[in-house]
Amino acid sequence: KEQLDVELGEFSQMSWHEAMERYGSDKPDLRIPLELVSIDDLMASVDFKVFSGPAQDEAGRVAALKVSGGASLSRKEIDDYTKYVSIYGAKGLAWIKVNQLSAGVEGLQSPILKFMPDAVVEQLMTRLGAVDGDIIFFGADKRSVVNEALGALRLRVAEDLGLVQAGWAPLWVVDFPMFEDDGKGGLTPLHHPFTAPNCDVDALRADPAAALSRAYDMVLNGTEVGGGSIRIHQQDMQQAVFDILGIDAEESIEKFG
Repeated sequence: KEQLDVELGEFSQMSWHEAMERYGSDKPDLRIPLELVSIDDLMASVDFKVFSGPAQDEAGRVAALKVSGGASLSRKEIDDYTKYVSIYGAKGLAWIKVNQLSAGVEGLQSPILKFMPDAVVEQLMTRLGAVDGDIIFFGADKRSVVNEALGALRLRVAEDLGLVQAGWAPLWVVDFPMFEDDGKGGLTPLHHPFTAPNCDVDALRADPAAALSRAYDMVLNGTEVGGGSIRIHQQDMQQAVFDILGIDAEESIEKFG
């Protein structure tokens, strides 16, 4: 208000899980009218192993990103986007151009259509609300790879096609997980080991991977501008977190006093 004479109004709130599912990011830019849509159920039974494998994997995800007007993209531009998402671990970038929806599958253009039954393609178009002139990009891999790759593609395509709306989109992101997979079969704190969980000690010990934290981030136009958390203030809770992280009492005293 003081510097730019801008009234942001009331901030909307979104859980971390919803942000990741819909935008592939924990700091989503809400000025961009593009969203990720999960299609695991549609792809679980197709012959295309690239899709059916992650769709059937509990740790996997198959998601689609519909881009209005994207059917005008050239093959070179699509190849450039394919190279771009590889930075985020994606092994490729499948796509379908919607040229004439009323013509059914014949009105669509993609090298992956031959791997999908017509009925599945029709369900896909309905779920995404596809119209003529759209392009649909797909991510199929581990959930974290799909979210990061399609989340980054969402920002890049929106910038290239002029889809970023003007104005300010403030947001509180809440309900972060307490822990994330450390890649070695264990858990590591999503923020830090002193963030308070929103459950009691028994529930935390019983299912630490499902625990949410009392942490929050302030996001503005796709940038994290602040954040914080309620800190643990009870010794039994702090010790439970240390135990889950494999930090024994001796090490915790040595490191943290």
